[in-house]
Amino acid sequence: MRLDKWLWAARFFKTRKLAAEAVQGGHVHLNGQRTKPGKEVQVGSRLHISKDGLEWEIEVLELPRQRRPAKEAVHFYREEEASRRRREEALARRRAERAATPLRTEGRPSKRDRRLIHRFKQGG
Repeated sequence: MRLDKWLWAARFFKTRKLAAEAVQGGHVHLNGQRTKPGKEVQVGSRLHISKDGLEWEIEVLELPRQRRPAKEAVHFYREEEASRRRREEALARRRAERAATPLRTEGRPSKRDRRLIHRFKQGG
């Protein structure tokens, strides 16, 4: 099975085109080497996938005939425990950073907001 098709079927990417672009861009390595989207994936192959600042180290367990629901797609591969831990820590860091930064509003303040700002500045 083609690498880009397997990545799409295993639900790492929404479309085959996105999977192919990631492989061509060097974000997916097959057995430790950079590869092309049409490279054949076999059971036992090792993949290193980098996407949106997250990384997966996985081993291919199954070659599906078609794209399956996400609950079934997780059985197509086995992720290493260290990889899962690193990814969960990165997600926790992202959530903490997002919670620490204030919410920025877009555009000008509304009439009500201006009144509240004016009232705050005047101290009354």
